[in-house]
Amino acid sequence: MSVKNLKEQNNKKKVIVSILKFILLAIIIIGIPIYVYICHGDTIAEFKSFQDVVVMLEGYKTEAILICVLIQILQIIVSILPGQVFQLAAGYLFGFPVAFVLSIIGATVGTTLTYYIAKLLGHDFVHMFFGEEKTSEYVSRLNSKKAYIVIFLLYFIPGLPKDIVSYAAGISEMKYKPLIILSTIGRLPGMMGSIMLGSMWNKQEYFGMIVLGILATATFICCIIFRKHINVLIDKIYNKLT
Repeated sequence: MSVKNLKEQNNKKKVIVSILKFILLAIIIIGIPIYVYICHGDTIAEFKSFQDVVVMLEGYKTEAILICVLIQILQIIVSILPGQVFQLAAGYLFGFPVAFVLSIIGATVGTTLTYYIAKLLGHDFVHMFFGEEKTSEYVSRLNSKKAYIVIFLLYFIPGLPKDIVSYAAGISEMKYKPLIILSTIGRLPGMMGSIMLGSMWNKQEYFGMIVLGILATATFICCIIFRKHINVLIDKIYNKLT
């Protein structure tokens, strides 16, 4: 085969790959949200309260287990559904052990998918999805030595934007193993708290709910006060994992 023909084949392959990437991008950014809002828009509109979510899941009975996992995955990929509300509802319906396993599975699969989707599609995809300036800011943080503490704190502290983190990690120098480990550890307190609250709510253990709320607040304050010690600990984890 001549050099010219070889180049033509390579160019065709690149075009095909680009088209496939564009199709996957369109499915993620446009297709999934449109499908959810068109096919399940009425259901989402009914999620005005925690009780509405519980009633909806109870209506599906055994299928509710799969729905909880799928919603957790979908929430991480496209961030259009309230993940914590479903964790609360899962705790209420299934109890702590089952709901915890379901949430961990959903979070792990969702984070894994977003990481490798970004790695497959590249910088242009993530820039189009979240904006170049915002993406570049996160990537620069994840390429620094403080990357691990950034990952941990973003997932640990409630209210911080998490939708872009695993996507940005996929186009940064961050490896999959530390991402999945630190994101899971960072999620645990909030995830466990939501599930426990749901379980206690079902059992009408209101005193336990108050105690849990106080402990969660105290933990958050301690993390702020002892953030330097946490930095040292995360640096040690960083050195071991690298």
